[in-house]
Amino acid sequence: MEKNSLSQEHIVFFDGVCHLCNSFVDIAISKDRHHRLKFAPLQGVTAALLLPPESRLNLNTVIYFESGILYQRSNAILKVGRRLGGISKMLSIVGEFVPLFIRDNIYDFIAKRRLLLFGERNQCRLPLPEEKAYLLP
Repeated sequence: MEKNSLSQEHIVFFDGVCHLCNSFVDIAISKDRHHRLKFAPLQGVTAALLLPPESRLNLNTVIYFESGILYQRSNAILKVGRRLGGISKMLSIVGEFVPLFIRDNIYDFIAKRRLLLFGERNQCRLPLPEEKAYLLP
């Protein structure tokens, strides 16, 4: 896997051991009818290739990588929602009217409590056979 070959991808980076994050990935995979998105754990090889070290240390965030641009926290969620289309796109457009500091405060409140509320796995998510094309190492 080369950094250059990944630079034009649309990749969602997530905490591979968080149940809430994995549920988000499951929903996104099922809603991404055109299969434009790829997914990779923050703890993985793809994250090491594309993300700065400080981004990989903060597992309290989702990062969306789109053509070399990084979006984090609520901006990442809204960008993914737009990419999914349908009701997700409509909700994302509405969400963009909420000021960033409010969105990110809500995001941070949930993110800091996600493992307590939703639990965690002993290891990173393993792809189902039909998901292998969408999940990067």
